[in-house]
Amino acid sequence: MTVLRRLCRSWSILRTQHTRRRLSTRAFLCDKVDVKAEFSNGRTLCLESGGYARMADGAAVATLGNTSVLITAVSKPRPGPSPGFMPLTVDYRQKYAAAGRIPSNYLRREMAPTDKEILTGRVIDRSVRPLFPEGFHGDTQLSCQLMAVDGLYDPDVVSINAASAALAVSDIPWEGPVGAVRVGLIDGEVIVQPTRRELTKSSLNLIVTAADHKLIVMLEGGGDNVLQQDLMKAIKVGTKECQHVVRAIQQLAKDAGKPKRSFTNVITVPQEVLQAVSVLSETRLRSIFTDFSHDKVSRDEAVNTLRQDVTQKVMEEGGPADPHTTHLAFSQVTRRVFRELLLDQETRCDGRTLDELRPISCNVDLFRPLHGSSLFQRGQTQVQCTVAFDAPENMPKLDPLLEATGGHRDRNFILHYTFPSFATNEVSRGGPLSRREVGHGALAEKALRPLLPPSFPFAILLTSTVLESNGSSSMASVCGGSLALMDAGVNLVAPAAGVAIGLVTRYDNTGSLVDYKLMTDILGIEDYMGDMDFKLAGTSKGITALQADMKVAGIPLKVVMEAVQKSTEAKSIILTIMEDTLSQPRPNKDIMPVLEKVDVPAHKRSRVMGPGGIHMRRIQAETGVQLSWEGDNVLSVFAPNPAAMEEARENLQELLSDHEPNLEFGGVYTASVVELRPQGVMVTLYSTMNPVLLHNSQLDTRKVHHPSALGLEVGQEIKVKYFGRDPASGQMRLSRRALQASNLAFKNLHKTEPI
Repeated sequence: MTVLRRLCRSWSILRTQHTRRRLSTRAFLCDKVDVKAEFSNGRTLCLESGGYARMADGAAVATLGNTSVLITAVSKPRPGPSPGFMPLTVDYRQKYAAAGRIPSNYLRREMAPTDKEILTGRVIDRSVRPLFPEGFHGDTQLSCQLMAVDGLYDPDVVSINAASAALAVSDIPWEGPVGAVRVGLIDGEVIVQPTRRELTKSSLNLIVTAADHKLIVMLEGGGDNVLQQDLMKAIKVGTKECQHVVRAIQQLAKDAGKPKRSFTNVITVPQEVLQAVSVLSETRLRSIFTDFSHDKVSRDEAVNTLRQDVTQKVMEEGGPADPHTTHLAFSQVTRRVFRELLLDQETRCDGRTLDELRPISCNVDLFRPLHGSSLFQRGQTQVQCTVAFDAPENMPKLDPLLEATGGHRDRNFILHYTFPSFATNEVSRGGPLSRREVGHGALAEKALRPLLPPSFPFAILLTSTVLESNGSSSMASVCGGSLALMDAGVNLVAPAAGVAIGLVTRYDNTGSLVDYKLMTDILGIEDYMGDMDFKLAGTSKGITALQADMKVAGIPLKVVMEAVQKSTEAKSIILTIMEDTLSQPRPNKDIMPVLEKVDVPAHKRSRVMGPGGIHMRRIQAETGVQLSWEGDNVLSVFAPNPAAMEEARENLQELLSDHEPNLEFGGVYTASVVELRPQGVMVTLYSTMNPVLLHNSQLDTRKVHHPSALGLEVGQEIKVKYFGRDPASGQMRLSRRALQASNLAFKNLHKTEPI
């Protein structure tokens, strides 16, 4: 009876668990909502929400082809005063498991973020940040997980759309959605969402992020000397295709979205405080911004002095003001005055017109030991660039995950961009490379990479160090990098230059754009006070890199097209100034590296290497060259200068020199036995020869198990026949058996049989 009760109780528990599991599965399927965005070429982006990470404020999965990305959005109120910016963090990580791989490092785990992950995170950040409402400063984090990758589509565009969907369905205040597409250009035809194979044939790789009503939010791309009209066409097509994604996310938010939470505008200033600060500072601010004798440092000092004076006077008057509120009010008045001068009077704080460039100066060949160097000065932005050539073997090896996700590229060219704190008269601790430095370096590298010769014998490292910064240091790196490469003798397709375009806008109460002004070659303060940072780089024929960041919730297509036109005109002027300094690649210098290929016969390979590679290590240590094998019989010699190559060449010639007599194929020679071994005897034909093995099978016509069976001893001389060298190992081929066989045949030829 007890056993029966236990069986009944177990059956009841199993039925309950099965029912719960079935209900849980039904709940999962019921909560899951998905939509699709179909592009003009038939390719489809799938978006779903409600099935994953339901404890987050918002979560969405975007799938293009078989590449899927999960992004979650979480936001918490920030205690204390406003930080003065939107504290948004985008954490994008790629997992080897998503590509069906295991990490190749020692720990077999994903380590620190790669450049590809940092750049993808920046693209996501720049696409969604402008649409957070003004005054919302809650700590917000977007966590991006690569779920699966098929190797056809790059996950970056998929991630932007997943982030937009996650924020749209969440309760986080956000004025989206946005949609993103990648645009290619093959034979003049615009391709939407091209595959990785199509991108290898495309002359353009452009990411377009746009909001509703065809407002452009972000641009990021590179090209192979793309014509201006082709770039404009691609931007227009990309903006139009983004609307399919925007409508799909709007439908997803309608079906699965949460009501948006309310928030307190942390930058709201009491009207009486704002009025008091305006009365005390507006006239003096206009005086500072119209004093064209100021430079960056003196202008900042004047504004800070005025800020302290106004704060002190407002605090003395009493009222609802506190230091934080007064500083906030002063910042708002400063921004308004600066923008009104540009919009109403077209007055820039350094006295230039809207289309005027800052003074530019260039210099090359700064230090003789360097392969190439340059100094590019534009206003108060100064960049030093150096070029170093090295052996191709020193380049980073292929990463299988980066290859699958589109992050790998030919790494014979690397650009390192550094921005030390002294460039802006600041003090900071040295640390790892910042995300900003990674992004600026990638943009400059993208601008110069298409211009390199297709088959350059050396690996190239271009280092760009910002010595002074007052706006657009990445575009100065393009100009300085182009000059440094030409100074090093690199035969570029054409010199390259870059420029930044700024924007200030004015909207009416309905949110419609009523006025705007574009500024060429912006200063740091114009970038900070403005609404757009538009960077374009290229040659006199076309465009090689483009990046546009907005601080407002989208810019009309017309304004972006005008920015492309103005930046192209400014680029041509800069190239003319650069050509006055260096118009053609400099001929080879006497300090240039040298790369030679040396043919090493197979039998001399061991002689070059030495026991344990000691000969190669000695040559590398004494001469400074780098030796590496290419195949079995070719030795690559890289020398930092011709003198080192000459010394290494002498050492190699000594090792490769022939000290052996010319041996005739089929000739008979006398060999001395120097050692007996179970498999044969070691013999030499002359005194300086390394012993070679005469195998038991070649000692006699009979089967020999050990050389001692034939009475052979060390020091004994025997006759052998020479059959050249083995083509694979290079070892001599000798035979004693061949001589005995020929003698036996000769005897049989003269032997008579009795009748």
